[in-house]
Amino acid sequence: MYRTIAPWVTENPLMFHLRTAEEKVVKRAIAQCAEVGFEVIILSFGNGFQAENDDPAYLAQWKQLANYARAKGIHLGCYSLLSSRRVNPEDMIVCPPGQKPTHGQCPALTSRWGLNYFKKLYNLFKTTGFLVFEHDGSYPGDVDITPRPPYQKGLADSRWAQWRIISDFYKWCRGQGIYLNVPDYYFLVGSNKCGLGYRESNWSLPRQQQLIHTRQNIYDGTWEKTPSMGWMFVPLTQYHGGGPAATVEPLDQHLEHYKMIMLSNLAFGVQPCYRGPRLYDTQRVKEMIKNNVAWYKKYRDILESDLIHGRRADGRDIDWMLHVNPRLPEKGLLVVFNPTKRRIVKKIRVPLYYTGLKEKALIRQGEEKAKLYSLDPLGFVDLTIDIQPRGFNWYVTTQK
Repeated sequence: MYRTIAPWVTENPLMFHLRTAEEKVVKRAIAQCAEVGFEVIILSFGNGFQAENDDPAYLAQWKQLANYARAKGIHLGCYSLLSSRRVNPEDMIVCPPGQKPTHGQCPALTSRWGLNYFKKLYNLFKTTGFLVFEHDGSYPGDVDITPRPPYQKGLADSRWAQWRIISDFYKWCRGQGIYLNVPDYYFLVGSNKCGLGYRESNWSLPRQQQLIHTRQNIYDGTWEKTPSMGWMFVPLTQYHGGGPAATVEPLDQHLEHYKMIMLSNLAFGVQPCYRGPRLYDTQRVKEMIKNNVAWYKKYRDILESDLIHGRRADGRDIDWMLHVNPRLPEKGLLVVFNPTKRRIVKKIRVPLYYTGLKEKALIRQGEEKAKLYSLDPLGFVDLTIDIQPRGFNWYVTTQK
């Protein structure tokens, strides 16, 4: 449904969340993204970029960097926090007695501060040419009893008035081709993507556990979203906590983990926010990323197609899901992970009904020669999986 009524949700760029706003580091990140095939850089939260700084000289500096990035095929953008922040008391939402704002506190969008905030955002994107915006918190629907003429009479119209302000901004962004990450369901007014569903504190867990809950979150989050509608997260550097055991840095030292957490997202057509100061630190890490990205882009259409849920990850056996799209040459793409320390050989029943194929199907493992399989009357095929410890297999289904 969303692909039809909000087709912008099918946009699904590879995203790098850059932790610093220093010009030389930004240029290095642009160069690295261009080298490995990433498509978007977001100046991440807490990195020093000031989205509300409307000084012309400051904006001119970022316009130059945005142009520099675009010349290399990279779209540059930024982050801004709205809900949950505290501003002047008179500009904060005041809920009715017994109620609290969704995030504990929230500025009123119809207040003097709120109107000025959006004025600065419009100016930021018009002036710099930024083409990506991550709007954290967004407006969660809090009601406000305060009259704020001429936009808001009080409690009865406060939700409508504030929603109009933010939805008009998102619609304007959509019209300008600005990619929007918004952690709420603003899809029908222009948002491209929201969180797929994860607990932020889980990115403080040890790396091996992150692999499991990444695939669990994707399994759970894609029942109601297409793969391109939700973002995930990869903490290249420490996020909330967990220390060295929870981060990918130093990247070269954790090459295999980096590879597997990339594949744990890309294989399901999901884009995470890779957050850190750099994408790679050695040539072999660079080559690993390039190879993963090249594979993803080769099969992008089927990888971003609908998912049939197979076995949810639990760390004790293989986990798998199946992409299907009867309109493509690749009718199906099965992805299988083995999180255990042992080789696993087992037969699974793969539901190919939604590939549109009947009776026969050609299935190949990786780029090997395809084999002909028979489908039962319900569209299932019995497929033997032979997968190495901590391994990843993929299988392409085509028409006979």
